[in-house]
Amino acid sequence: MTHRVLDRLSFGDESACTADGSGRVAVVHACKDPCHRRAVGYTTKTIPSSHENYLVLEDGFHLYLNLIDPPAPLFMMPSFAAFMAFVDKHRPHREVLIHCNQGESRAPSLALLYLAKRTTEIPADSYASAAAAFSLKFSYKPGQGIQTWLTRNWAAIN
Repeated sequence: MTHRVLDRLSFGDESACTADGSGRVAVVHACKDPCHRRAVGYTTKTIPSSHENYLVLEDGFHLYLNLIDPPAPLFMMPSFAAFMAFVDKHRPHREVLIHCNQGESRAPSLALLYLAKRTTEIPADSYASAAAAFSLKFSYKPGQGIQTWLTRNWAAIN
């Protein structure tokens, strides 16, 4: 299931995942398993943090983010910077789909972030105000880790 956030921007769960490489859709895979693991090609639980694609792999019309959603915030700014740049690059030309496993925390949090930072659809002054406005339009169940990370780092994300 997908939810349209803006013209050419939507989010969903793992069922929305596609490997389409035609360029009709640009896909942000906001999940370690199975997408990042498969794209980067590791079979172990994790890969060394020194690996060039530890956090991010951009491959054509696909952005693979090594994101898990634990209660403690383990997110890193380069993942969010890569996300914003990827959507900025592709949204003017094609649909952008953001997905995570359940479509409740990581994917909608990224959609919320883009909506707040790149449009005037919802407030951008704080994560709390953006989340409150976003929740009026979409079912939003962010994990504690991503809520904490976005609250602490909101002002630094461009």
